[in-house]
Amino acid sequence: MLITSLFALAVAMPTVAAEPPKIGEIAPEFSLLDTNGKSHNISDFRGKIVVLEWTNDGCPYVMKHYGTGNMQKAQKTATDQGVVWLSIVSSAKGKQGYVEGPQGNALMKEKGFKSTALLLDSDGKVGKLYQAKTTPHMFVLDASGKVAYMGAIDDKATPFPESVKGARNYVLEAITALKAGKTPAIAATQPYGCSVKYGK
Repeated sequence: MLITSLFALAVAMPTVAAEPPKIGEIAPEFSLLDTNGKSHNISDFRGKIVVLEWTNDGCPYVMKHYGTGNMQKAQKTATDQGVVWLSIVSSAKGKQGYVEGPQGNALMKEKGFKSTALLLDSDGKVGKLYQAKTTPHMFVLDASGKVAYMGAIDDKATPFPESVKGARNYVLEAITALKAGKTPAIAATQPYGCSVKYGK
Protein backbone atom coordinates (compact mmCIF):
# COMPACT_ATOMS: atom_id res chain seq x y z
CA MET A 1 0.00 0.00 0.00
CA LEU A 2 2.85 2.35 0.88
CA ILE A 3 4.53 1.75 -2.48
CA THR A 4 1.28 2.40 -4.32
CA SER A 5 0.75 5.63 -2.44
CA LEU A 6 4.30 6.69 -3.25
CA PHE A 7 3.62 6.14 -6.93
CA ALA A 8 0.61 8.43 -6.69
CA LEU A 9 2.55 11.11 -4.83
CA ALA A 10 4.04 14.05 -6.71
CA VAL A 11 5.96 16.35 -4.43
CA ALA A 12 6.63 19.85 -5.66
CA MET A 13 9.17 21.83 -3.70
CA PRO A 14 9.62 25.28 -5.23
CA THR A 15 12.55 27.15 -3.71
CA VAL A 16 12.05 30.37 -5.63
CA ALA A 17 9.19 32.83 -5.85
CA ALA A 18 6.29 31.53 -7.89
CA GLU A 19 6.83 33.80 -10.86
CA PRO A 20 6.46 32.68 -14.46
CA PRO A 21 9.59 31.33 -16.17
CA LYS A 22 11.43 33.97 -18.14
CA ILE A 23 13.79 33.56 -21.06
CA GLY A 24 17.39 33.92 -19.93
CA GLU A 25 16.60 33.40 -16.25
CA ILE A 26 17.07 30.34 -14.03
CA ALA A 27 14.10 28.01 -14.31
CA PRO A 28 11.96 27.55 -11.19
CA GLU A 29 13.24 24.83 -8.87
CA PHE A 30 11.16 21.70 -8.32
CA SER A 31 11.30 18.07 -7.26
CA LEU A 32 8.90 15.41 -8.56
CA LEU A 33 8.58 11.65 -8.35
CA ASP A 34 8.64 9.60 -11.53
CA THR A 35 6.51 6.54 -12.30
CA ASN A 36 8.95 4.33 -10.38
CA GLY A 37 8.88 6.46 -7.25
CA LYS A 38 12.29 8.04 -7.91
CA SER A 39 12.69 11.72 -7.09
CA HIS A 40 14.01 14.11 -9.74
CA ASN A 41 15.23 17.54 -8.73
CA ILE A 42 15.63 19.94 -11.62
CA SER A 43 18.87 21.35 -10.19
CA ASP A 44 20.44 17.87 -10.31
CA PHE A 45 20.67 18.22 -14.09
CA ARG A 46 22.85 21.32 -14.16
CA GLY A 47 25.48 20.88 -16.83
CA LYS A 48 22.98 19.31 -19.21
CA ILE A 49 20.32 20.66 -21.51
CA VAL A 50 16.87 19.78 -20.14
CA VAL A 51 13.53 19.55 -21.97
CA LEU A 52 10.26 19.73 -20.03
CA GLU A 53 7.24 18.36 -21.89
CA TRP A 54 3.74 18.65 -20.42
CA THR A 55 1.67 15.71 -21.63
CA ASN A 56 -1.79 14.13 -21.39
CA ASP A 57 -2.37 10.92 -23.34
CA GLY A 58 -6.10 11.68 -23.82
CA CYS A 59 -5.46 15.00 -25.58
CA PRO A 60 -5.89 14.90 -29.39
CA TYR A 61 -2.87 17.18 -29.86
CA VAL A 62 -0.69 14.87 -27.78
CA MET A 63 -2.17 11.87 -29.59
CA LYS A 64 -1.12 13.47 -32.88
CA HIS A 65 2.51 13.64 -31.82
CA TYR A 66 2.67 10.22 -30.17
CA GLY A 67 0.43 8.45 -32.70
CA THR A 68 2.72 9.47 -35.56
CA GLY A 69 5.88 8.78 -33.57
CA ASN A 70 6.83 12.44 -33.88
CA MET A 71 7.29 13.03 -30.15
CA GLN A 72 9.21 9.80 -29.61
CA LYS A 73 11.51 10.67 -32.51
CA ALA A 74 12.20 14.10 -31.02
CA GLN A 75 12.80 12.54 -27.59
CA LYS A 76 15.30 10.05 -29.02
CA THR A 77 17.06 12.69 -31.09
CA ALA A 78 17.51 14.77 -27.95
CA THR A 79 18.44 12.04 -25.46
CA ASP A 80 20.93 10.54 -27.92
CA GLN A 81 22.76 13.87 -27.62
CA GLY A 82 22.82 13.69 -23.83
CA VAL A 83 19.78 15.90 -23.30
CA VAL A 84 17.55 15.14 -20.30
CA TRP A 85 13.90 14.96 -21.45
CA LEU A 86 11.30 15.00 -18.68
CA SER A 87 7.68 14.33 -19.60
CA ILE A 88 5.30 15.72 -16.96
CA VAL A 89 1.67 14.84 -16.23
CA SER A 90 -0.14 17.56 -14.27
CA SER A 91 -3.62 16.10 -14.72
CA ALA A 92 -5.47 15.90 -11.39
CA LYS A 93 -6.98 12.64 -10.15
CA GLY A 94 -10.23 12.01 -11.99
CA LYS A 95 -9.22 14.29 -14.87
CA GLN A 96 -8.25 13.34 -18.41
CA GLY A 97 -4.68 12.04 -18.61
CA TYR A 98 -4.22 11.30 -14.89
CA VAL A 99 -1.93 8.36 -14.24
CA GLU A 100 -0.26 6.74 -11.24
CA GLY A 101 3.04 4.87 -11.32
CA PRO A 102 2.06 1.50 -12.83
CA GLN A 103 -0.31 3.15 -15.32
CA GLY A 104 2.42 5.57 -16.32
CA ASN A 105 4.90 2.76 -16.91
CA ALA A 106 2.35 0.90 -19.01
CA LEU A 107 1.66 4.07 -21.00
CA MET A 108 5.35 4.66 -21.65
CA LYS A 109 5.74 1.09 -22.88
CA GLU A 110 2.61 1.21 -25.04
CA LYS A 111 3.47 4.54 -26.68
CA GLY A 112 7.21 3.90 -26.89
CA PHE A 113 8.30 6.92 -24.87
CA LYS A 114 11.97 7.80 -25.35
CA SER A 115 12.03 10.45 -22.65
CA THR A 116 14.30 10.22 -19.62
CA ALA A 117 11.39 9.90 -17.19
CA LEU A 118 7.65 10.50 -16.79
CA LEU A 119 7.06 12.74 -13.77
CA LEU A 120 3.83 12.85 -11.75
CA ASP A 121 2.42 16.24 -10.76
CA SER A 122 -1.18 15.41 -9.88
CA ASP A 123 -1.52 18.34 -7.49
CA GLY A 124 -0.44 20.63 -10.34
CA LYS A 125 2.08 22.58 -8.29
CA VAL A 126 4.88 22.32 -10.81
CA GLY A 127 2.59 22.89 -13.78
CA LYS A 128 1.27 26.06 -12.17
CA LEU A 129 4.78 27.10 -11.13
CA TYR A 130 5.80 26.97 -14.80
CA GLN A 131 2.42 28.28 -15.93
CA ALA A 132 2.04 25.29 -18.23
CA LYS A 133 -1.13 25.97 -20.19
CA THR A 134 -1.41 23.23 -22.77
CA THR A 135 -0.49 19.68 -23.62
CA PRO A 136 2.00 19.72 -25.08
CA HIS A 137 3.73 22.78 -23.56
CA MET A 138 7.49 22.72 -23.96
CA PHE A 139 10.44 24.27 -22.13
CA VAL A 140 14.13 23.96 -22.98
CA LEU A 141 16.67 24.80 -20.28
CA ASP A 142 20.32 25.39 -21.07
CA ALA A 143 23.17 23.72 -19.19
CA SER A 144 23.23 26.51 -16.61
CA GLY A 145 19.55 25.96 -15.81
CA LYS A 146 18.28 29.04 -17.62
CA VAL A 147 15.17 28.99 -19.79
CA ALA A 148 16.29 29.08 -23.42
CA TYR A 149 12.97 28.28 -25.10
CA MET A 150 9.32 27.94 -24.09
CA GLY A 151 6.10 27.43 -26.00
CA ALA A 152 4.87 25.11 -28.73
CA ILE A 153 6.72 22.04 -29.95
CA ASP A 154 6.33 23.16 -33.56
CA ASP A 155 4.63 25.59 -35.92
CA LYS A 156 1.62 23.42 -36.82
CA ALA A 157 -1.09 24.19 -34.25
CA THR A 158 -3.55 21.50 -35.30
CA PRO A 159 -4.55 18.05 -33.99
CA PHE A 160 -4.27 16.51 -37.43
CA PRO A 161 -1.57 13.81 -37.76
CA GLU A 162 -0.59 14.83 -41.27
CA SER A 163 0.52 18.24 -39.97
CA VAL A 164 3.70 16.81 -38.44
CA LYS A 165 5.16 16.41 -41.92
CA GLY A 166 7.31 19.40 -42.68
CA ALA A 167 6.63 21.04 -39.32
CA ARG A 168 9.30 23.28 -37.82
CA ASN A 169 10.31 21.74 -34.50
CA TYR A 170 11.21 24.63 -32.21
CA VAL A 171 12.45 22.33 -29.44
CA LEU A 172 14.99 20.52 -31.61
CA GLU A 173 16.06 23.85 -33.11
CA ALA A 174 16.70 25.21 -29.63
CA ILE A 175 18.73 22.14 -28.67
CA THR A 176 20.82 22.40 -31.85
CA ALA A 177 21.54 26.07 -31.16
CA LEU A 178 22.52 25.43 -27.54
CA LYS A 179 24.78 22.55 -28.56
CA ALA A 180 26.55 24.96 -30.92
CA GLY A 181 26.96 27.52 -28.15
CA LYS A 182 24.36 29.83 -29.66
CA THR A 183 21.09 31.38 -28.51
CA PRO A 184 17.97 29.85 -30.10
CA ALA A 185 16.72 31.99 -32.99
CA ILE A 186 13.19 31.66 -31.62
CA ALA A 187 13.03 31.74 -27.82
CA ALA A 188 9.28 31.84 -27.22
CA THR A 189 6.13 30.90 -29.07
CA GLN A 190 2.46 30.50 -28.22
CA PRO A 191 1.84 26.96 -26.93
CA TYR A 192 -1.03 25.02 -28.47
CA GLY A 193 -3.01 21.95 -27.46
CA CYS A 194 -5.52 20.93 -24.81
CA SER A 195 -5.70 22.82 -21.54
CA VAL A 196 -3.75 21.22 -18.69
CA LYS A 197 -6.32 19.36 -16.57
CA TYR A 198 -5.56 20.91 -13.21
CA GLY A 199 -7.66 20.20 -10.14
CA LYS A 200 -9.44 22.93 -8.21
